[in-house]
Amino acid sequence: MNYCELDENKICDDCGRCQICDLDKNKVCDNCCECIGIASEYNVVEIEHVEDGADHAFNEDEEELFTKWMEKKRENK
Repeated sequence: MNYCELDENKICDDCGRCQICDLDKNKVCDNCCECIGIASEYNVVEIEHVEDGADHAFNEDEEELFTKWMEKKRENK
């Protein structure tokens, strides 16, 4: 059973609303990427978490190491 991408409480009924272009409501998305400004010199998407159903919890040492790494990463931006 799939859930709606636009309403997490609704079961997907294949209405197609999730396929509509964000810029032109009369157009089905064709992945032109105009809505994300693909004309820029570069695009970045930072992913902080991926939910895959598995438990990937850090132990205390790993959590501390990860926290230090994230702090250094943010300092270098």
